[in-house]
Amino acid sequence: MIVPAGVTLVVGLGISGRAIARHLTRQGVPFMVADTRISPPGLDDFRAAHPGIVVHCGSLTSLDISQAKEVVLSPGIDPQTPGLEGLWKRTLAASGEPKIVGEMALFVRECRAPIAAITGANAKSTVTTLLGEMAREAGRSVAVGGNLGTPALDLLAEQPDAELFVLELSSFQLETTPCLGAETAAFLNLCEDHLDRHGDMAGYRNAKLGIFRGARHGVVNRDDPLTWPDDPSLPVAYFTAQPPRAGEWGIADRDVGHGSEPWLMHGETPLMAAGEVRLPGRHNQANALAALAMGTQLGLEFAAMRRVLARFCGLPHRGELIGERNGVRWVNDSKGTNVGATLAAIAGLGATLEGRLIWLGGGLGKGADFTPLMAPLVEHAREAIVFGSDAPRLVALLDGELPVTRTHDLRGALERAATIAEPGDCVLLSPACASLDQFPNYQVRGDNFRDWVQRYLAANNGERP
Repeated sequence: MIVPAGVTLVVGLGISGRAIARHLTRQGVPFMVADTRISPPGLDDFRAAHPGIVVHCGSLTSLDISQAKEVVLSPGIDPQTPGLEGLWKRTLAASGEPKIVGEMALFVRECRAPIAAITGANAKSTVTTLLGEMAREAGRSVAVGGNLGTPALDLLAEQPDAELFVLELSSFQLETTPCLGAETAAFLNLCEDHLDRHGDMAGYRNAKLGIFRGARHGVVNRDDPLTWPDDPSLPVAYFTAQPPRAGEWGIADRDVGHGSEPWLMHGETPLMAAGEVRLPGRHNQANALAALAMGTQLGLEFAAMRRVLARFCGLPHRGELIGERNGVRWVNDSKGTNVGATLAAIAGLGATLEGRLIWLGGGLGKGADFTPLMAPLVEHAREAIVFGSDAPRLVALLDGELPVTRTHDLRGALERAATIAEPGDCVLLSPACASLDQFPNYQVRGDNFRDWVQRYLAANNGERP
């Protein structure tokens, strides 16, 4: 099959691919669609919504794309997919037409409002939502989405008068965005992930660094040099979970009354007591600082941002505080599906507790190296309770270093946690593993945690449900 001259080829019929198709339809741009699957889900619905649009299903090697006006990839499509790899090489070399771009390239062409963009291996959804809430509280007309929630191209249609776009962006989206041009762009952290797509950590980082292309201002993690931009001319604000240096956003102890307590600081300027931040954990206090740094660049009033930090309790399954009873907090971080995310949760929560962590972990580890978990667990945990298919690997790693209990499933882990928790403790579900051995996805795993805990907290005398 030949893509006709002047026609844009959209590759991928997922959520973003359909948003691309809707956008091109609104723009009156002639296009056709390709999907590598023989029978992609929702194909009949797509054809009903876009009658007359040609759809190619199957290998892209049977497509002649040499005459296409442009090739627009959904984020889930690897630019190195057979049939595209030659065109991708020419795109990277900026030689020849057509070129491969992604959905965000189309968005940038049409967007007339400032963009605040957030990426990172972990916590980007939390910071994106926080910043969006801060902008609303400050009276801005703001559109929030991207990799989180509503696709960016749909935001353009749904909120055409938005004064600000706050977007979570993945490495997949950024690698096909020639120039984002954000007003402020945050790179929060980096840990091993998506190496099947990017090849190695250098490739993964390079894709993430695309968030700074054309940016006016950057926000980066002082504690993670891999987030720092390669361009020394970009003005950058640093945030840290440590005491800040001049101009940085950090956390430092201040004398208050007869003792001291941690405060969020901008340089030497105190902002608010860290304990006023509703999100639990030192890592989330650092996330709050990243949002404050971005909001300040955008001109948001600090009072409005502070009000949001005092009430925002987190997104579902991402450091979500489910409740507290008898001095024991229960936190759902089921989205902690890799070691890096779980390390942040353990260290972040552990540093703020009067008691100890009771860590619930395990599931499908996908061959990950769990060794980095040992030191922070030894430092902060009362006990590790592990379950699922990779529980034996965790037992082998941790046994002898700290108390470890293996249970068959999450319910058993929760029952064990309820029997050993003491006032000042926190029961943390942050499994460092995928959920697919026992649950359809991390959301269902987190829902099971939340449901059990809520029943437990509501029970008379704290009896187990």
